[in-house]
Amino acid sequence: MKVSKNTKTALTVGLVVAGMVGMSFAAVPLYRIFCQVTGFGGTTQRAEFASDIVLDRKITVRFDSSTAPGLPWKFKPGQISEEINIGQSALAYYTAENLSDELIIGTATYNVVPNKAGLYFRKIECFCFTEQVLEPGEKAELPMTFFIDPDIVNDRNLDDVTTITISYSFARNEAAEAEYYAALDEGVLSDRPKPEAQGGN
Repeated sequence: MKVSKNTKTALTVGLVVAGMVGMSFAAVPLYRIFCQVTGFGGTTQRAEFASDIVLDRKITVRFDSSTAPGLPWKFKPGQISEEINIGQSALAYYTAENLSDELIIGTATYNVVPNKAGLYFRKIECFCFTEQVLEPGEKAELPMTFFIDPDIVNDRNLDDVTTITISYSFARNEAAEAEYYAALDEGVLSDRPKPEAQGGN
């Protein structure tokens, strides 16, 4: 069967569009990996272990918080700032309270200012590594353990940095909520699992 020129053109355009859509979806995880490796855009780094080097130079870490529209949570840091030695492991807390009358699952995103310091802000444990589940009216204490990588002193571009701000923003994770309720309906969950970070009401 002979295929017309117009049909060939339409098929070609369709394949190009499909390819572009596929690449756009692939670009999201690739961009995320790029940010995690380079610290681009203030993306922080994850560390398996604490630093074994602690320096005399100090840096003040400030804590910031926000919530996305549509999330009825009260979310704030437990401290305004901490002054720590570079390489010193530190513990900080945030609190989140569900002000609604329904169970809500939230996911935290984060960044560091100045952006160039993101490569050296290392988190060992953080509530942002997993989704957080809050029952109606429930309040949770959310810890994070972190340090500033001693390699920061070898980066002349960061000699002027004396303060780093870590900002967290919570958004509602409707996809995780749908999965949770589907699991309940299928009898996979007898009750919701309590994330380690959560405290009592």
